[in-house]
Amino acid sequence: MKKLTLIKSIAVVMLLLSSQLLFSQPKKTSGYAPVNGLKIYYEIYGEGKPLLLLHGAYMTIDMNWAQLLPELSKTRKVIALEMQGHGRTADIERPFSFEGMADDVAQVTKYLKIDTADVIGYSLGGTIALELAIQKPSLVNKMVIISSAYKSEGWLPQIRSMFQTFKPEFFDSTPLKPAYESVAPDPKYWRSFVTKMIEFDKKEYNLGEEKIKAIKVPVLLIMGDNDGIDMAHKASFYKMLGGDVSGDMAGLPKSQLAILPGSTHVSLMMKTDAILSLLKPFLNL
Repeated sequence: MKKLTLIKSIAVVMLLLSSQLLFSQPKKTSGYAPVNGLKIYYEIYGEGKPLLLLHGAYMTIDMNWAQLLPELSKTRKVIALEMQGHGRTADIERPFSFEGMADDVAQVTKYLKIDTADVIGYSLGGTIALELAIQKPSLVNKMVIISSAYKSEGWLPQIRSMFQTFKPEFFDSTPLKPAYESVAPDPKYWRSFVTKMIEFDKKEYNLGEEKIKAIKVPVLLIMGDNDGIDMAHKASFYKMLGGDVSGDMAGLPKSQLAILPGSTHVSLMMKTDAILSLLKPFLNL
């Protein structure tokens, strides 16, 4: 029953995203960056200060960012990537890892001659963004982490248990499969890609509390009130970034925490107006 509920949630979101794509999207350039044995697909929209977008697991640029791109690209040069094995970026014989994918992002920015950028990451992309800030602190100016955890224990026990029971055929029943097949260099790799991602999701990870505390740039955490991430993790995460103080006495910290009501991990990204209302003042859009 829980898996059926998740399938329905994904399907509803995908239908809404598909309807959004019927409307005109901003002009873009696109290409492939040859880095670390991969050809990372990227799209660039607009002009201005660079803003990197890092998508969630199993997703593509359009699936994750279609509703936000028109607004973000009005004042920024937006660079959206498709990570190893996702979308138009073909996989290689290399395990998925946060360290590897963060270095991929760093190498793409080098290829595009970007010295510093703001970064927005959702779910998987949020953890990659954190690892990027740990590896390449001079590259990241500001960071927005949407519904993501810096360690596997940050997810609720029922979510971690579900990760352990996923089978490739589960994803065959979601809109993720046709979305992948519509853009992948070779659609027949769908099942091997999903199998590899499932094994990656089963692994425990922890980027390290001391490394999170060492992040110096402003971070905006955007979470849902029921997005599968433990509420205690959200609070400790924010505290590590300098939050949880008496602002009237100590002043406001440079990082911020926003918890959107009535929001799941899947539905959170559909709250475009609410997300933009948080992004605009934080990123000075």
